[in-house]
Amino acid sequence: MKNLKGDHTGCSVLIYDADGNHLDSTFITNYDKTSLRMEIQRIHPELNAGSICKVMILTAPSPFEYHGRVKSDATGTYIALYLGQERENRGSERYKLSTTAMIENLICDGRAYPLYSPLEVNLVNISKSGVRFRSPFNSFSIGDRFQMRMKISETDKLLITVVVNKADIGTEASEYGCQFLIASSGR
Repeated sequence: MKNLKGDHTGCSVLIYDADGNHLDSTFITNYDKTSLRMEIQRIHPELNAGSICKVMILTAPSPFEYHGRVKSDATGTYIALYLGQERENRGSERYKLSTTAMIENLICDGRAYPLYSPLEVNLVNISKSGVRFRSPFNSFSIGDRFQMRMKISETDKLLITVVVNKADIGTEASEYGCQFLIASSGR
């Protein structure tokens, strides 16, 4: 529960409907940790007052998933987070994500080494504990660590991940399941 109490103003967020469909990528404009009220840059048109949604807040050292309800009052529309519904177990729900990310640096012995040419990968899904992506066949091995830059709304997010599993898709591509190690704000 400690992550609900932090100040998440300015953090990037992924918004999903109650069925887990990705609706929007935006950022938090105001976060009230006392009332657990979160105002975001924009409320997706499918989310009316009373709608239940799921929110993935991209915070360091790893993202956190919360459940909320869209509410409206005289000050505007916001998301009220459900206290006690933070997901912290390894069985984190995975959410489909159809966008790209750039792998910029490999991590070895705690140091970042830039790739000669950053590698663009296709994100498949994301959870609070990791991300799955598709890239050219055999790009990485289990245990590889790297920095991945995701563009969420107008904000870049730099995530450090380690490959924990791999699945080949024919001879053209491979999918990699990665665990978040640490996250930091982008430029």
